[in-house]
Parts: sequence; C-alpha cells; structure tokens
Amino acid sequence: MSATLAPRAVVVSRRSELDELLGRHGTRAAAEYFLKERGRKISEVEERHAAQQAALATVSAALPADWRRGQVDRDDLARFLFGPEDVVITVGQDGLVANAAKYLDGQPVVGVNPEPARFPGVLARFSAEQAAALLRDVPDGRVEVQRRAMVLATLDDGQQLGGLNEIYVGHQSHQSSRYLVTTPEGGRERHSSSGVLVGTGTGATGWCASVALERGMNETLPGPEASELCWFVREAWPSQATGVRFTAGRIAPGQQLSLTSESERLVVFADGVESDHLVLTWGQRVDIGPSPRHLHLVIGHPSFSRKPSRPGRRGK
Repeated sequence: MSATLAPRAVVVSRRSELDELLGRHGTRAAAEYFLKERGRKISEVEERHAAQQAALATVSAALPADWRRGQVDRDDLARFLFGPEDVVITVGQDGLVANAAKYLDGQPVVGVNPEPARFPGVLARFSAEQAAALLRDVPDGRVEVQRRAMVLATLDDGQQLGGLNEIYVGHQSHQSSRYLVTTPEGGRERHSSSGVLVGTGTGATGWCASVALERGMNETLPGPEASELCWFVREAWPSQATGVRFTAGRIAPGQQLSLTSESERLVVFADGVESDHLVLTWGQRVDIGPSPRHLHLVIGHPSFSRKPSRPGRRGK
C-alpha cells in the first residue's frame, strides 16, 4: 500500500434483477405483469433487491472516515482505473469476485454475500456485518489472505486477457471451431470442437468441474492456490483431418497451451464475460498459461472464531 495515500475503498456491484426489469419494462406494474406471466412474483425480486441495497448501505456506513471512496458497476469494470492502494469490496454473488479479479494487480478483495441462502459463498465469504468488522485491518495485513492462481491468454500480437476461473477459446456461438493445438508436452493436433477451456483451481469448482465430472476426471483438478492449470477440449470431433488424442491435461508454471486458429474468427474470453473478449483470425495464435498475477482474496479475520467460508460451487 502507498505510504502517502489513504486507502480507497472501491465497492463493486451489479444491477439487481429488479433494476434490469424496470429498465426493460419501464414501470413496476409492467414488470410485475411480465413476471406473473412466467409464474413468478415481483415480491421475491424486490426482497432480493432490498437485501443487496441493505448490504451496500452497511458496507458504505462501515468505511473508515479517512478513506477515499469509489464505486463501480460490473459492466464498467473494463473502463475503471484501479490503484495500488485500493481495497476492493464486491457486493453480490461469487462470480462478481471473478469479474473484478481480471482487472486487479494484487489489491485485496473482500467478497460480501448479500444472500447467503442463495449464493454459495465460495469467493464472497462475508456478510456485510462481518466485512464491516474487518475492513480497517485490511490495508495493514491484519487479515487472512489467500493467493488464488489466475490464468493468462496472450495473442501473438501482444494482446492479453486474464481470468480467475477459466479462459474459453472457440467460436462465439459455441458452434464448431477449427484450430491446431500444441500441448505443453509438445503434442500437436488439428481439432474441430466446441472450444477449449483452460481453468484454475478456482474454476475447478465451476465450468471445468462440469467437464471433468462428465469424463470421470474430477480428482485431477487443481486446488484454488495451486500454480497448475487444467485444460479440456469440448466435444472434439474425430475425422480424417481432425483428431481426439490431445483433449485434456495440465499446464505447469513456465508451460503453455497454444492454439492456432484455422477458422475465420474465434474469440477468447474469461470468466463467462463474453462482451470483453479478444479475437483470433485465421493463422493467429494464442498462448495460455499461469498468470504472474494472483487474486488476493480476504478469507478470515482474527476476531472471527471460524472462517465464514463454506464449500460449494461458485456463482455464475
């Protein structure tokens, strides 16, 4: 942390479902009718909105008076400039931590879960009240922090994209994509598939877990702090021109998985955010491996008798 600047608390949130409904339909009555036609009640949406607003208010009231403040919506993260002295507080589901992580470089992250009954709390581990109790101790390192590995994709023109959970390479519509894969061990093979996933230990609780479970490979996934990555080819198609020998594996530090596009347009996106992506044209290569950056996730505080975390799948 900078010795000359007071910490800045940056609160990251996303629009609630109620906000989105009102933005789409204009009035509460129209939104209520829309939900009713689909067998839902607007009261449950309003309760979730109220829970999020209450958590945001609790966090805001707990911020030290001498700290600077910032707030950013998830959709604006790519345009927000984080500073080295920032303390990042996400208020929402687990996926919001992953959304913010790709834009950070060592800033501590406190994940606030406004709806423990709905969200697992794998990354967003604290209630708003718990977060309020530990915030002042974060800049001085008097909290327990977990360094979670991240994944980095680098195009041959220098463009880069990082992720906390996984990186996907494939066709934007997830239809068949064609490419040449070069494995970390040097294997080479042409593929026609639904794309490639490269995941971290954090991502091993989500999309990668689904693929691994289907293949009976769940025990091979890395842990959240492991420096290795896992990778899977989705639905590789065997033909006279494409193979299925190299469809899964691990990537150790210093290694990379390389894909050279043999399609007119493939996309590279991280953590399920398709709007923020890189584009691979024919003949262009992307190299994917462990990132030099890590997520610094706050997971505990001495005043808590036990860690507020619990196992479960991350939110999307």
